[in-house]
Amino acid sequence: MSNIRIRRVADLDTKLLVPLAEESAREGFRHLDRLINEYAAGINQFEQDGEALFIAYLDQDIVGVCGLNRDPNSNRADTARVRRLYVLPSVRRFGIGRRLMDVVIAEAGKSYHMLVLKTDNPQADLFYRSIGFSIHTDSAAHTHFLRLKNNE
Repeated sequence: MSNIRIRRVADLDTKLLVPLAEESAREGFRHLDRLINEYAAGINQFEQDGEALFIAYLDQDIVGVCGLNRDPNSNRADTARVRRLYVLPSVRRFGIGRRLMDVVIAEAGKSYHMLVLKTDNPQADLFYRSIGFSIHTDSAAHTHFLRLKNNE
């Protein structure tokens, strides 16, 4: 789909993510509520060095989101964490999640050697492994990791 655009957001109007948060809540997820609340409270605005927030648009509609933070669970400065990936169910399987992850991985590669995440969703597990993540079995804080090639 050529009308999909991924944009980096520097100053998020959190009201724009409410429809995604409502849809994710219907699926039983609360991570977008946390993104909105933490952003609005100034707790996590993806503004530190090496951090970023990306929004996916289909035409003019927001259909996905994904963030990148320095990993708060690591004492290593070279580890980043994928945060709050979500794509609306109506546009899944169009490659939007992959495109969001491609930009997150590329951005992470500028500052980090390792990218980690945590999920308990079996579909997410399959997705992350399909794009190169490995399962991280010896960590309570992470379920998946990816060594970043451009920093090896």
